Amino acid sequence: MTEFFDLGLSPATLTAVAETGYTTATPIQAEAIPVALQGLDVLGIAQTGTGKTAAFTLPMIDRLAAGRSKARMPRALVIAPTRELADQVAASFEKYAKGQKLSWALLIGGVSFKDQELKLDRGVDVLIATPGRLLDHFERGKLLMTGVQIMVVDEADRMLDMGFIPDLERIFKLTPAKKQTLFFSATMPPEITRLTKQFLRDPVRIEASRPAQTAETITQNLVRIPTADPKAKRTALRELIARADVKNGIVFCNRKAEVDIVAKSLQKHGLDAAPIHGDLDQQTRMRTLESFRNGSLRLLCASDVAARGLDIPAVSHVFNYDVPHHADDYVHRIGRTGRAGRLGQAFMIVTPADSRNLDKVLKLIGMAPEEITIEGIDWASIKDEPRAGRGGSRDRDRGGSGRGRERGGRDRAPREDRPARVEAVEAEAAPVASPAERPADAPAPRSRRDRGRVAPQARVEPVEAVETAEATARPERRPRPERSAGLDRVERGGRPDARPARVERSERRPDRPERGRDRDRDDDDRDRVVGFGGDTPAFLMRAPPTRPSED
Repeated sequence: MTEFFDLGLSPATLTAVAETGYTTATPIQAEAIPVALQGLDVLGIAQTGTGKTAAFTLPMIDRLAAGRSKARMPRALVIAPTRELADQVAASFEKYAKGQKLSWALLIGGVSFKDQELKLDRGVDVLIATPGRLLDHFERGKLLMTGVQIMVVDEADRMLDMGFIPDLERIFKLTPAKKQTLFFSATMPPEITRLTKQFLRDPVRIEASRPAQTAETITQNLVRIPTADPKAKRTALRELIARADVKNGIVFCNRKAEVDIVAKSLQKHGLDAAPIHGDLDQQTRMRTLESFRNGSLRLLCASDVAARGLDIPAVSHVFNYDVPHHADDYVHRIGRTGRAGRLGQAFMIVTPADSRNLDKVLKLIGMAPEEITIEGIDWASIKDEPRAGRGGSRDRDRGGSGRGRERGGRDRAPREDRPARVEAVEAEAAPVASPAERPADAPAPRSRRDRGRVAPQARVEPVEAVETAEATARPERRPRPERSAGLDRVERGGRPDARPARVERSERRPDRPERGRDRDRDDDDRDRVVGFGGDTPAFLMRAPPTRPSED
């Protein structure tokens, strides 16, 4: 065991550490702090929950104690992958820098730019930020990174998973080449190894434990269920919570949508639970975490955004509702319990569909968790209910096409509750009767394209009445030839004023020259006013008045 007094820290820093209640340093702290105090680059590899935050915060405070900050030019930069982890680092810095004349600022998303800019304008010694918000301030011209003396990268492998490596490379290039870099990660994938070789100068490699190794203080359990049905998994989760002495616990899911569903299911069954994931606004996430820290919230349903770096020492249980897709995430998830020498328990629900992901986890941790069974549950009788509006069997039983909602998001109503105008549309879609069977005053059948629309009812007069009205309205017009082709179209359901069929080439007038589009029209078409059809006003058909002859 190594005491903090033996690591070479200043008296002011040791006093702040003693006030937090810590006296003995963890292995990563005991090896990293003396090297960092010498100004050397550090490559630290340690499992989650081993105290990496204090391993870089304490020596950074000692080195920055002598000096003065400048406006918009921080002297130290700490990069974290998530907002929660960045906020936790800021809380640690505030706690350990007590009594020191050092200022700090937290740059994370979901918070007003204006408040952050005011702190930058006054000048800060330590800047704690996520990559995206840091670059946003830089592009706005509110930040210069040419004065950075110490740069810390926390949870580097998580940044790789979240796609922050390009941003991280850009940040490295914006900072001075001659600076101290403290690089911490729980695992060392090839991409992270390439990054350390590119930007670190002869780093001292400190490996407190084998990468991706689980803590010995955690009892790991594996629960197998014979079905992958979501309702069965939620039932198994509730049984595990009821049988275990859960003071507070975290339930991890692979997807954000599943986090919300599981949280609502636990709330429905009387359990105190709340969700946290990346789609929630920052204020809600911080409020939920604070409730979980102070004990007012018992169960926290989370995605992997909360699996890294959250320092909540008193978590008693961790439940893996889903087997993680990446084996490394399993180590980070269960690392939320059994911290600082405390005992913890971890459960993982496994279905037949999880065999491949389970093999990866077992190969990584190098051990087989203890398997437990849940007795007294008929798994075959548990079936998840189909959701309304998702094409479930309820819609099909009603005779629908599987869609539970109409266009516009309105629920489809039963037939007896439909408005009368919808019934009228269905009536119009009935088989069309022939002219002999249809009453004289019945409306003409509508086309297939218009049957689903509700249009104003217009009365259609018989063909004879239409011709009589046209003749009365246009007395100057020559008599129309008999339109046998048009009548045939009326019998087939067409419009009564439809155009006659084309005249065969052999029946055309020999004395009429063919020109352009008029070569297929007869004499009657020339007297029509284009655009009015059969409703041409009578005054347009009158002959213009003749002027009196000057003779």
